[in-house]
Amino acid sequence: MSKKVFVTRPSLPPLKEFLPYLENIWENGILANNGPFHQELEKTIADYLGVKYISLFANGTLALITALKALKIRGEVITTPFSFVATSHALLWNGIKPVFADIEPETCTLDPQKVEAAITAETSAILPVHIYGYPCRVNELKDIANRNHLLLIYDAAHTFGSRYKGESLCSFGDLSIISFHATKVFNTFEGGAVVCHDPLMKERIDQLKNFGFTGETSVIETGINAKMNEFQAALGILQLKYIDEAIANRKLVSDRYNNLLKEISGITVMPDINGLEYNFAYFPILIDRVKFGKTRDDVYDDLKKHNIFCRRYYYPLISQFTMYKDFKSAAQENLPVATSIAEEVLCLPIYPGLETKKLEEIVKIIIA
Repeated sequence: MSKKVFVTRPSLPPLKEFLPYLENIWENGILANNGPFHQELEKTIADYLGVKYISLFANGTLALITALKALKIRGEVITTPFSFVATSHALLWNGIKPVFADIEPETCTLDPQKVEAAITAETSAILPVHIYGYPCRVNELKDIANRNHLLLIYDAAHTFGSRYKGESLCSFGDLSIISFHATKVFNTFEGGAVVCHDPLMKERIDQLKNFGFTGETSVIETGINAKMNEFQAALGILQLKYIDEAIANRKLVSDRYNNLLKEISGITVMPDINGLEYNFAYFPILIDRVKFGKTRDDVYDDLKKHNIFCRRYYYPLISQFTMYKDFKSAAQENLPVATSIAEEVLCLPIYPGLETKKLEEIVKIIIA
C-alpha cells in the first residue's frame, strides 16, 4: 500500500465541535486542578460505565502507580507476564516485587490455578489484566483473593466499553485502572482513571494525585502530580458522544476479519465469550508456524513490506526484560503458555474507518 496503515488510528471528533470547549477554557482561564470540565467528565464517565466513583489521571500508568499506593500494597504481587510493561513497572515504582503466573490459552488472561499456586506469605495482592479487553476469570480470582485475604486490583486499560454479564469490566476488584491513551477505544489524547467503590477511597486517591494536599496548607502524604488537565477532560466529554458509534464501527471491522480468517488452517482468532459485550479494542490472531507454514514474524515482516504496521502485543513477555528476567517466577518453564502465545500473536489493524478494501488486502498478504 502506498499509504501506511498502522495497527490503530486515534478516534477524534469533528474539530469544529471541539472549538467551543477551547473557547470556554480561554474564557474562564482554568487549565487544570479539578476544573469544571474535569468534574463533568468524572461524572459522565461514571454514569456511562455504571460505576460509583472515578478519579481522572493524566495517564493510565500514573493511575496504576497511585492506585497501588492508595491500597498500601507491599511485598509481592502476583501478575501476568503477558501485558504492556507498565503493568509491572508500576509495581517496581512502588517497591513491590512482581511474581509472574502463567496465562490461559483461550483468553490470554491470568490462570487462576497458577495464581493460587504462586501465593506465599509475602503475597499482598493480585494484579490481573483484562488483556485486549477480554475478561479475566473475575469470580475465581475474587474467590482466591477473599480466601487468602489478598487485595485485587485490575489493570483494565483495554476495557472501556466492554461489559461482562451486564457489568462494566472496569467495575471489578478493589480498584480498576483504565487508560485513555490515544491508541485506546476511548481517548483523551493521553489520560486514565481509577475506578473505586467508596467515597473515602476516592478522596484518598484524589489527594495522592495532587501531591498529598488535603487543603491549602495541609499535606498528609507523599503524593505526586498526576491530575488530568482541562484540555484532556474537554475532549473526553466530547468523545463520549461518539463512543458507541466508534465501538459499532470497530465491530464491523472485527466481523469482517473473522469471516475471512476463522477458517484458515494455522490461524486462530479469539473465541466468543459468553456474557461479553466487547469493545473490539484489538484484533489479535495466533499463527501456528507448523499448520500455517509461516511464522508470526514472517507474516509481520511481509505486512511491513507493504506498509502495514501490525504489533506483536505482547512480545517479548515482560518477564524477559532486563529488570525482570532474573526473578525466579520469570523462568520460561514457569510460563509455557505465555511464552508460546508471545511467539505466535499478531494484532491486526482495527479502527473506525478502516476501509474494507484495505482490510481485504491485509488478509490477502497474510495468507499469500
